[in-house]
Amino acid sequence: MTYLQAITIFHTAISFVAIAAGFVAVAGLFHGGAYRAWTSLFLVTAIATSVTGFFFPFNGVTPAIVTGVVALIILAFVLLAYRRFRLVGAWRWIYAAGMVASLYLLVFVGVVQAFLKVPSLHSLAPTGAERPFQLTQLAVLLLFVLIGLMAAIRYRPVPVAVPVRREPSR
Repeated sequence: MTYLQAITIFHTAISFVAIAAGFVAVAGLFHGGAYRAWTSLFLVTAIATSVTGFFFPFNGVTPAIVTGVVALIILAFVLLAYRRFRLVGAWRWIYAAGMVASLYLLVFVGVVQAFLKVPSLHSLAPTGAERPFQLTQLAVLLLFVLIGLMAAIRYRPVPVAVPVRREPSR
């Protein structure tokens, strides 16, 4: 197995895991962020997907490189909102919108890859400029904008119980 084959398999596998975990994590936003393990899995695999995308050979700045950089910037804000700012104030909706935007970028790339690699889809849009591809991407974008707006407005995190450290009694 060549390096390119190995990185392609690994990158594709973690992309699928990230998308699946992302759908569960985003659904959790509508339940107070109840699916913390799925959210952690999503964040780790989404970051890994973007990072491993830079391991592919490339010449110059490509749309894939730009997408990876944008995805990592969004994920940085998601992590800041969650870890540093504890979802207080505007960081609550930044977190929710960022989670949805991160998932959208993974699905966006998935649609691009599907039209490139699946023969029946590729025959409908061989250059990626044809109407079936454009309509599919538009439908995906509109769906994620709607989900993102709803998540940003409705997400109310359930407080996590923090253990209280007690001094030993004398």
